Parts: sequence; structure tokens; C-alpha cells
Amino acid sequence: MTIPLGAPHSGNSSGADAQQTSSWASWLIIGVAIAAVVILGVTLTTRVMNPTPTSAPTAVATGSMTADVRIEGMAYIPNRIEVPPGTQLTIQLTNDDNQRHDLTLNGVTTPLIDPGDTVTLDAGVFTDNTQGYCTVAGHKSQGMVFDVVVTGSAVSAAEAPATDSLVEVPSSAERLSHEITDAIWRDPELDPAPTGTVHDVEMTVTEEIREVAPGHRQLQWLFNGQAPGPTLRGKVGDTFRITLKNEGSMGHSVDFHAGEVSPDAPMSTINPGESLVYEFVARRYGIWMYHCATAPMSLHIANGMAGAVIIDPPEGLDTVDSEYALVASEVFLGAEATGADADRVTAGSYDLTAFNGFPNQYDGRPIELKVGQRARFWVLNVGPDNPLAFHIVGTVFDTVFTEGQYTIRHGLDQDTGAQVLPLLPAQGGFVEVTFDEPGSYTFVNHLMTDAEKGQHGTIKVS
Repeated sequence: MTIPLGAPHSGNSSGADAQQTSSWASWLIIGVAIAAVVILGVTLTTRVMNPTPTSAPTAVATGSMTADVRIEGMAYIPNRIEVPPGTQLTIQLTNDDNQRHDLTLNGVTTPLIDPGDTVTLDAGVFTDNTQGYCTVAGHKSQGMVFDVVVTGSAVSAAEAPATDSLVEVPSSAERLSHEITDAIWRDPELDPAPTGTVHDVEMTVTEEIREVAPGHRQLQWLFNGQAPGPTLRGKVGDTFRITLKNEGSMGHSVDFHAGEVSPDAPMSTINPGESLVYEFVARRYGIWMYHCATAPMSLHIANGMAGAVIIDPPEGLDTVDSEYALVASEVFLGAEATGADADRVTAGSYDLTAFNGFPNQYDGRPIELKVGQRARFWVLNVGPDNPLAFHIVGTVFDTVFTEGQYTIRHGLDQDTGAQVLPLLPAQGGFVEVTFDEPGSYTFVNHLMTDAEKGQHGTIKVS
């Protein structure tokens, strides 16, 4: 069909009338078509912009329950409740943390809850195991999950927590609230170097089940019952005579990075019941790693077989009021009877991090100093894999020594400083700082995800 455009051509009246009628009919058809398209578009747009809310399938309640839950330190407390099938669950949720959180559960989400406020969540009827979480970015990955377990139902793979850990990993809240007993705590304060020039040290290897994270015990491989091993100290020119005894169930060895000797004999693997003597002269100052050198070395280190040797320069170091040693490592959780899983260590799938072996221990028992005191922090990164960026919040380091040299030194350049001591695995150094004001100073690995996994502590200055 041809649709005429513009005014009709001149001609006889009857022909013109017919042509005009045809033109109006054509325009009427076009108008109807446009109206239909507009109506359809509005309908589709309305459906897209205003979708029907989705929710869990309607289920018939056979009972009801109200649970009081609070939020504290990136965790719901309790973070798991059990209900019979068909329970209508109401949660009274109180935010006792210092930032806003929410909870999405069973298709229903609370508003963001301000610190100190309480909201009521009608979570609906539960017939299957369901996991909720905080929707604030990063909070779920920090452990803010809440499980509703329906008694008698099986957890499907889709409902299982999304983690490759072999065990339940303690949350930040659990780590920060855990009591740091004497059995856990590692005193970080260092004694001065011994006065003698020959250091006879006996190091016995054992394999023991110990608590390695809050509420979690597993097998560790240890030098002298410690993980990390004992910190040794001497001066340039001193002789270290190490007698290694293997009282474990497998072959072990030791490698001292401060030693400059052929590794063939002193670093050889000895079987259970055997011993060897490893002797070296310390010719260079700094903080040096030692570790088991038996393959796979990563697994032996991950199970606790690493430590530090501190060698002072011949003229000594600058005077400070106190010295501390912090050995950084990753923590691989595993079964109690076997310890760190070899496959996960190979894959680098660690669960937590620590200074001196136990995550967050210096949050539970802070290092204590006084205003005006000058402190030296020796830091060693034993890995086995991750880098370390050691930082103390609220201070600037006026002295930094790492891997054989000063990058800045107190008294030589007072107009500058350093904010981190960066260390790759097996690297070490020290920083010096004076605390001018009272307060709580946090020290961290500034690789923040590792700080949030446990390489975090507090210095209380009074």
C-alpha cells in the first residue's frame, strides 16, 4: 500500500475527496500501530523496572521460635542455631560492633543496623539448612555468616561453606576474644647477647599436638617444643655448636642461614633416634632464619620448624630501652593427628597468619612500654611463601636495618623516616622507634588481608 504524504494533488472534487479519505485512513492505521507499540513498551518497561519480589517458596509453619543474636567483631553470636522442620524463625538482632552491619537470610534482608541498635527480622519458615550473611562488602569473607540448621536434614554441597579449608577456621571475633594463656603466649622480649663466645645449643626435634589457633589443636613438628623455634643470639665472631637430636617419627634436619659451611654433612637429614653436630662461626650481623631442610621444606616450615638467630655487630648496637623479636609466618590448619595438609601447603592455601606462631596473640596480651622509651623490633619472615610489610600504626621508624644495611639511622638523618620494613620470605631486619604519647599502637603486616588473618598485635604505651 502506498501512503500519500503532503497535501492531495488538485483534480476533480470526487477524485480529490476519495484520495483525501484514503489518506486519512492510512494515517489512522499508522496512529493505531504507534499506540499499540507505545502501550506494549510501557507494559514491558513497567515489568522490568518493578519486578515481582522474589522470596523462598511458601511453606506452612508447624511451630515458631525467637532467637536473640548480637553482632560483635565481624561475627554473629551465636552464628548457628538449630530448628525443627517447619519453624517460623524470628531473630532479634543487636549490633554491638563499632560499624554498621546487616543480615540477609532466607530471602529477607534487614536494613543496615547502626551500632547499639536492635532490629527484628522475620526470617520466614525453614525446611532446609540455610546460610545467611552480612551484605557489606568483604564482611562475609571475614566470617560474618549465620547458619540455620534444620534438624534431620542433610547439608548439600551448595549449602556447605565456600572454603577449601579442611577444618573450621576461627573468625576474627573468636581470635580477638580468645584467652592467651601462658601455654600459648610467646614472650617477644629479647635478652642481650650472651657474654661468651662459644654457644653450645641442644635442639631436640619432637612432634606434638598443640593449640595453633583458638580452639584448634593439631600436630606440629618442633625445635625444643616451640613453634617457631627458640631465638638464638650472639655476636660476630662467636661460634655456635648445635647438637640436633631427632625424637620424632620421621627424618628431620636443620639449616642455619647465618652459617657459611658446606651443607652436605651438617644439614643432612637424620632419622628418628639419631643426632648430629652442626657448627659454624657467625661472621656477619643481622637476623637470620634457620629451618628444617628436609623435603618438602615448605611442609616442615609450615608445621613449625623454623626460627631466628640474631647476631650483633662487633661494636654493638645503638642503646635502646627494650628489644623484641617477631617471627612472621602463615598458619595451615589441618587434622589434629596429621597437622598441616601437604597438598594445601603445596597450593599455598593457608588459613591464618601469625607473629611468633599464634594468630592475634599480642592483641590478647599486648606488648607494654612507657612514654619516651625507645624500642627495637627485630622482625623475621619465615613464610613459607608470603611477603611481609611490617608497620606500626601511629609511629615513624627513625632507624631501619634490613638484609645487611641501614636504610635510615637515628642521629644521622632526623628529617626523614620509614613507614614499613618490607621483607620477602627468609628476609629479616629491625626497626627502632620512640613512643612520644600514651595510647594503643597497632602493629600489622600491611598486606592487609594477612593482617586480618592474624598478623596483628598491640603495643600499650602508658
